Amino acid sequence: MPPRERSLLEKELESVGIRLNKHKPNIYFKPKKGGGISFNSTVTLTQCSEKLVQLILHEYKIFNAEVLFREDCSPDEFIDVIVGNRVYMPCLYVYNKIDQISMEEVDRLARKPNSVVISCGMKLNLDYLLEMLWEYLALTCIYTKKRGQRPDFTDAIILRRGASVEHVCHRIHRSLASQFKYALVWGTSTKYSPQRVGLTHTMEHEDVIQIVKK
Repeated sequence: MPPRERSLLEKELESVGIRLNKHKPNIYFKPKKGGGISFNSTVTLTQCSEKLVQLILHEYKIFNAEVLFREDCSPDEFIDVIVGNRVYMPCLYVYNKIDQISMEEVDRLARKPNSVVISCGMKLNLDYLLEMLWEYLALTCIYTKKRGQRPDFTDAIILRRGASVEHVCHRIHRSLASQFKYALVWGTSTKYSPQRVGLTHTMEHEDVIQIVKK
């Protein structure tokens, strides 16, 4: 993807409220019914001031609010907080056909932030792309085990990072959580393997779980 096309796509997404590879600004903002505008900050501000914040709020017809900056944010970031419907998501830029360009160009693209270079035709760097996708999507792979049998490593349950045993139950069957007695877990989420755990136990990548029903 040429730099110009990448920039145009980013601008289009920005215009509809999608913020790529950015976090939600650490600004506390709460409209009130009266009392004017209360402004405070816990850090030194270099991009915004109390006067500018008041001007921005007045533009949005907000005359009573509580504002607390916890980081040095820009006026645009403050506007994002006011509007409140922005979506913050990770983005990975994947450049294909690296076998058709020079090594210098491959190196330049690979050094860009949030970027991966691959060649589907020659199957170059695909393992690294898969690894990065798991990281960016914050996915966890959980394996199940039946009593007296070996774990089933051919059919994993894919969940978001931080998923609990209860999430695993819901993924297997919607009624399983109500029949749950306890679970045995093998893996990095436990102090010893197997460990007896409850519904609130947080699973980690490639853990193995055996669920015991009432």
